[in-house]
Amino acid sequence: MNTCKRVLPIGGQDFSDLRRNGFIYVDKTHFVADLVSASKYYFLSRPRRFGKSLFLSTLKAYFEGKKECFEGLFLEKWEEAQAAQEGREAWQQYPVLYLDLNAKNYESRENLENVLDRHLSIWENKYGVKEKRVDLEDRFQSLLRYIYETTHQQVIVLVDEYDKPLLLTLEEGLEDLNNEYRRILKGFFAVLKSGDPYLRFVFLTGVSRFSKISLFSDLNHLNDISLNRDYSSVCGITEEELKSNFQPEIKALSESEQLTYEETLEKLKQTYDGYLFIDGGEHVYNPFSLLNVFSDRMFFDYWFQSGTPTFLVQYLKKAHFYLPDLENNVEIDLSSLNNFKVDVGSPIPILYQAGYLTLKSYNRRSGLYSLGYPNNEVKYGLIRNLLPSYSNLDETKVQRFVWQFYEKVCSGDVASFMQVISDLLANIPYSSASKDDVRWREQNYQIAVALIFQFMGMYTQTEVYSAKGRADCVVYTEHIIYIFEFKLWSAGTAEEALAQIQAQEYYKPLRLQGKKLVLIGTSFDEEKRNIKEWKKLEIHAL
Repeated sequence: MNTCKRVLPIGGQDFSDLRRNGFIYVDKTHFVADLVSASKYYFLSRPRRFGKSLFLSTLKAYFEGKKECFEGLFLEKWEEAQAAQEGREAWQQYPVLYLDLNAKNYESRENLENVLDRHLSIWENKYGVKEKRVDLEDRFQSLLRYIYETTHQQVIVLVDEYDKPLLLTLEEGLEDLNNEYRRILKGFFAVLKSGDPYLRFVFLTGVSRFSKISLFSDLNHLNDISLNRDYSSVCGITEEELKSNFQPEIKALSESEQLTYEETLEKLKQTYDGYLFIDGGEHVYNPFSLLNVFSDRMFFDYWFQSGTPTFLVQYLKKAHFYLPDLENNVEIDLSSLNNFKVDVGSPIPILYQAGYLTLKSYNRRSGLYSLGYPNNEVKYGLIRNLLPSYSNLDETKVQRFVWQFYEKVCSGDVASFMQVISDLLANIPYSSASKDDVRWREQNYQIAVALIFQFMGMYTQTEVYSAKGRADCVVYTEHIIYIFEFKLWSAGTAEEALAQIQAQEYYKPLRLQGKKLVLIGTSFDEEKRNIKEWKKLEIHAL
């Protein structure tokens, strides 16, 4: 066993601290060079714990002229050459205002106002402002002008997680507080436009691009690089960066997991890779999960376990979203993908921006992006969080349940695994759809069953089209393919569901795969909210 462990920057967000204390650092400073020489105002959206704060800290260190922190990095030689070319002194120091909105719960309007007030007070004291205004926006505007006039330098403004107050108040019942936060942030960030003469560089980060905040309306000269190919890997770890920077950690992980080096790379890819933020960009790994798996030397759902916003689960159910579609069956245009509107029913933009979905392909003729889960950590983590909302599965018994269920399905023990499904559906949270909406109420059970199979790691498809119609759910195992049709008891019996599979020949395209086919018709009792009966028919491969 390799016992030599290098210092991994888990939770480290301060670039200067990482560099001074010998932490592993993946060089992203070429992006700094590109940004500071190309434009003035920027916004970057990336999922939580994806390296936004560290990159913002890198920008801060550069504008503070901390040359020693960039020794051996791309920016060291670039800055010297650029300064000579422009006829200026290298590593010039600018006044930097760093606003961090990440470390607060924001339970009231006063929380946000206090955070802004505290930052303004620190800056005012640092630069010797004597006359302080009362209004937050006026203070910010006055501060920018004062710093410029007294230091004779333009100001750098860096804002980390601008949308944290908004994301924390997306839950049902917090709409008024969310609107209040929008109003406050609208006025505060509008200063960044009116204060243009006093500003040298502005960079803001967040998870979501909220379309109704002035950040993206009043501040219309903000350069959003979130979907820019040139900056697709500004956060996250590319395949090349993984192999060139973490070879000792990959080797130690392979020994701990009893895998070969190549097998470990493949498992890392399946578990943590797959994030793609623009067509033609670079795929990246989740940096938080990578650092943790290398530290613990064991595979685990690190990013997902670090916290999933409860509003996402609520939002998916409230929108009556058909959850199985998240498995590579979501299409959306660029304009919709890039903006999140709370009052619009689709959860897709926020699922993408928050990192639960990623780009899979792009159709240039239609202008539509296809989205799906980026990797296994996200897929199974999200299903694990959603399943309790569609069943009574006890999370403490998940692992034992998974293995037992998996064995029953693979062995063809239909009676046993249908009983397990019935047990899981007992006391299922009932759909909020009306009693007349039969199709959605059928889908409520269909979603639950599909989630159960997907959570087992089995390849599962829903709404599978054939020449005469579409099967509700198809589950693939090594030797058996299961074809399900679901009906509410008021709309049809299990016998009728089975007959529908046969009449519509949902199984016909699958016979060529050389596996045994098991057709299962199922009816749900609306009063007991569970399986009332099921019927099966086995068809052998051609």
